[in-house]
This record gives sequence, C-alpha cells and structure tokens, in this order.
Amino acid sequence: MLVRVMKICFETLGCKVNLFETQALAQLARERGHILVTKDADAVILNTCAVTAASEHKNLRAIHRLRRDNPGAVLAACGCFAQGSPERLRATGEVDLICGTSDRAAVIAACEQAVHQSGSCHWLEPAQTDGFELLRAGVPAGRTRALLKIQDGCDNYCTYCIIPYLRGHVRSMPPEAAYAEARRLAQSGVHEIVVTGIEIASYGSDLTEDITLPKLMERLLSENPEIRFRLGSLEPRIADAEFCARLRPFPNLAPHFHLSLQSGCDSVLKRMRRRYDTALYRENATRLREAFPDCSLTTDLIVGFPGETEAEFLQTLSFIEERAFAAIHVFPYSVREGTAAARMEGQLPAPLRQERAERAKAVAAACGKRYRQRFLGRTLPVLLEHPAGDGLWSGHTAYAFPVYVRADGVNLKNTIHEARLTALHKNGLLGKPKDRL
Repeated sequence: MLVRVMKICFETLGCKVNLFETQALAQLARERGHILVTKDADAVILNTCAVTAASEHKNLRAIHRLRRDNPGAVLAACGCFAQGSPERLRATGEVDLICGTSDRAAVIAACEQAVHQSGSCHWLEPAQTDGFELLRAGVPAGRTRALLKIQDGCDNYCTYCIIPYLRGHVRSMPPEAAYAEARRLAQSGVHEIVVTGIEIASYGSDLTEDITLPKLMERLLSENPEIRFRLGSLEPRIADAEFCARLRPFPNLAPHFHLSLQSGCDSVLKRMRRRYDTALYRENATRLREAFPDCSLTTDLIVGFPGETEAEFLQTLSFIEERAFAAIHVFPYSVREGTAAARMEGQLPAPLRQERAERAKAVAAACGKRYRQRFLGRTLPVLLEHPAGDGLWSGHTAYAFPVYVRADGVNLKNTIHEARLTALHKNGLLGKPKDRL
C-alpha cells in the first residue's frame, strides 16, 4: 500500500518523558515523509498524562479542543491516560485510535491506515511490553536542549502513585545505544542533554551486565566533554558515596540534582511507602552539596496526604526550610483510583489540601529567593533559549535557575553567553552578557 502523505499535529501533556516520546514520534513521522502542522491536520496525536486527577481533566479538554479544531482528522491518543482509561476515551466519541505506553511507533502506521481508508479506524488495545522501546532522541521543536530517555517503568509502587501500573516494570536502554544516541546528539549541535526516564535511579537493574546510572553517566560525560549533561528526577537513595565519587570529576555535569522528597515527615513517608527517611535524605543531600559546591537541589512535595496532621505538615515545612532547596514543585495530594492511598482512611478535604499547598509554596518561594541571591555578582555561562518579552531573552545556567538578558533585537537562540548576574528577576536573575560590558 502506498502511504499517503499526511499533515500531522502533535500535542503533549505531562512530563519530560512524554515530551521526549512525542518528539521521537514527530521525527519518525518526518522520516516517513509526513508534514508537521499546528492546524488543518489529517491526523492528530495527543500524548496523554495521568499523574494527577487534574491531568485527566486536561486530557479530556484537549480531546474536545483538538476534535473541534480538526473535525475531519483522525484523532489518536497515546500515553498514560490512554493506557489506564481507554474506556473514558472511547466514551467521548471523539477518539479514533488508542495506543498506550508502549509500541508508540504503531500509532503512526495506524494513522496512515486510517487516513488512507478515509476514516475507517481500528482500536489499538493499550498494552505494555517487557522490553525497552528504542525511540530516536532529538531536539523538540522550539527547544534548545535535547532529551535522552534511558529508562522506562517503575518498581517502587509508592502508595499514592498510579504510574507503575501504567508504565510497567523497569526497562533500561542498552548502554551502547545510549552512548550512540548521545554522540549523535552532540554532533547535531546541541549544547545540553537532559537524561530522563520514569525512574532513572533504577537504570540497569533489569540488565544482565554490570551497569548503573553513575557508571552510564561516567562514560557519557567523558565521551562528550563539550556537552553539558543534566540529570532528571532522582530517587534520593541514588545519591550515595559512589554516585558522588564517580560524577564529581566532570565539569560538564550540571550541578543540579532534583532529589524527590514528597514529605519531610517520617511517618508520612512511611505511609507513602517511600524507601528512605528524612535522615537518609539529609545525609545524601549534604553529600551532594559537599561534592558539588553551590549545587542546585530541587525537589517535589505532596501535601495533604491521607492522615497528615497539622503537626506532620509543620515537620515538612521545617525540613524544607532546613534543606534550603533552590526550587520545590508543590502538589496537593491527588486521589488516584487503583492506588493504596485512595483506600486509606483520613482523606483530607480538598480545601485543606490546597491551603497547605499554598503555605508550602510560600516557604518554597522564600527558599528559592535566598538560593538565587547567593549568585548575585557572579558571572556564569547561560544557554539562551527563547524570547521573554520586554526585549529580554531567557535561558538557563548549569544550576537550573533562569537568567534573563537584554537582546537588543538580536536572535540569541541556542547561544551561550557569559553573563554577570545583577539582580533578582521573576523566578530567576537578570544577567549582563560579559561580551557587552
């Protein structure tokens, strides 16, 4: 069958893993001769998210909008929500194809078939696979940093999290494939590669060879000294003595570690079935700061977990102040049907969960401001990414906070400038490029 050239529109909800997978599918579509568009599409592919209840509603709103804007298109959904709730997508009457969290490439072929047959569509039953699906990395449209997905799945089964049920067990990218992808990205002209996955600290646990995340990173960093590598979210136990000893020698590792916390109270951590306590977290966070001076330590926090008392919440506030995080993503607890936490007693009312989230965000904002103030007067390289209004361009330092520099009408996209940090601005700092002093 000759494949008809299609105009395909992609949209992504959720995390960096979803962003990577959408970018990989878009690249595959281009290689098959299709044209990427933002409207008037023959096929629309939505990569869905299911991490919170709010994300589920976003999926459904996106489906309605995409169908309204592309009434004659084949509409396909893939990703976590499609994996876990295909019946809800079917019930909309607006989705033609469903693909879950594996065999993503199949959705392109299914769209080709559906468009070729003038809308005669077939359901792709969401399924999981035992193997790692190799998708080619690249730079998502409009971005200057490349994503490299090295791992999928999770075996932690925290009581609040639905993702292990949707993504399956840990599957790791073969290390030689990871090295080859990094080399290809380096040769394409990118300046930074973000190493991502569902739970990258578990990388290699499913492979027969002796490979771990620190060992993988050691080779990636040494083989690509001109590329800055940034690690995605880390389970706190990974930041042990070996991790720091292996990675400390590399100046091209961004000193930014997103060490997921979720709660600063041991009794809540136990109910969450997290595999560490605050003492271990404190020890590993201290170790990171000793090995990587001034490193940016960021985290996630869930407040209003079932049974959380005011005293437990105050322990969390005290802990995040003590740890002086550079940034914190604060989420009010979201009930996920099918998880152990959804069946727990002591579910807190939504207004209380939201009120605690606002209090935690205020503490987080103060911590972030104090961290950024430490960099005033320093000169750092900034990878500039996009216009930020008022004649400014924004980009990121190795420490992850944004820096805003005046562009004077010049396109600074994907360029690196040494900038002296002069003042706090929005959620980052203002910078004065050294070559314009």
